[in-house]
Amino acid sequence: MTNWKQIDTYAKKWIEEAGEKLRCSFEKKLNIETKTNPNDLVTNMDRETEQFFLDKITETFPGHRVLGEEGMGDAVSDLKGIVWIIDPIDGTMNFIHQQRNFAISIGILEDGIGKIGLVYDVVHDELYHAFKGQGAYMNDKEIPKLKEVAVKEAILSLNATWVTENKKLDPSILAPLVRDVRGTRSYGSAALELAFVAAGRLDAYITPRLSPWDFAGGAILIEEAGGEVSDLYGNPLDYIKGGSLFVSKPGLHKEIRENYLKNL
Repeated sequence: MTNWKQIDTYAKKWIEEAGEKLRCSFEKKLNIETKTNPNDLVTNMDRETEQFFLDKITETFPGHRVLGEEGMGDAVSDLKGIVWIIDPIDGTMNFIHQQRNFAISIGILEDGIGKIGLVYDVVHDELYHAFKGQGAYMNDKEIPKLKEVAVKEAILSLNATWVTENKKLDPSILAPLVRDVRGTRSYGSAALELAFVAAGRLDAYITPRLSPWDFAGGAILIEEAGGEVSDLYGNPLDYIKGGSLFVSKPGLHKEIRENYLKNL
């Protein structure tokens, strides 16, 4: 029988240790490279942090598999058994330029079901964590269940790129929503934006494209906080291929889907 309490304890310990290593790296020179385009950045700390988790998980839980952004783990093509989905630094551009507004994200799934979600805001030392069926927390404080909010009173997290020009979504679809909400925000870290929705700091977050390591930890947080999670079409998330993402407080999800996203 799986000892989930032990897995949860180790995951929290390791994510805090990794966060301390990242804070200590602020005074050091980073090795910065590009991946798919000039703005898709990766540093030595991204790779070192992922390797840190891989070493710990492999040693402690040899039967578990790891799907990580930097590709150091397993070639995961299914979600059988226990899979850790890890983003060692979500918001690498912020990590490089600001030394803030980035996070470590971990989602732990069993047979495709999210069991543990962790998002660590390293600079503010805020660990958002959830264990399926036991609610969501920020450090030692339980996050209250999310309450309904109307579009006109909502704060929406959305990258401005998606309302100007992109190949994934007609900008005219999101423009009316941006006009009708109370305000919009963009933090440059999907993991943090998901954690902020879970904590009630944001009311919704929409993006046409994410990888599974961007949302695995945060999606579990939101579900445990009583929020709603799907892709833009209302379908379950794909934890292997990734895709679009729409998370919100309860009720808001239905209102936005029916009134703003119906023409997708």
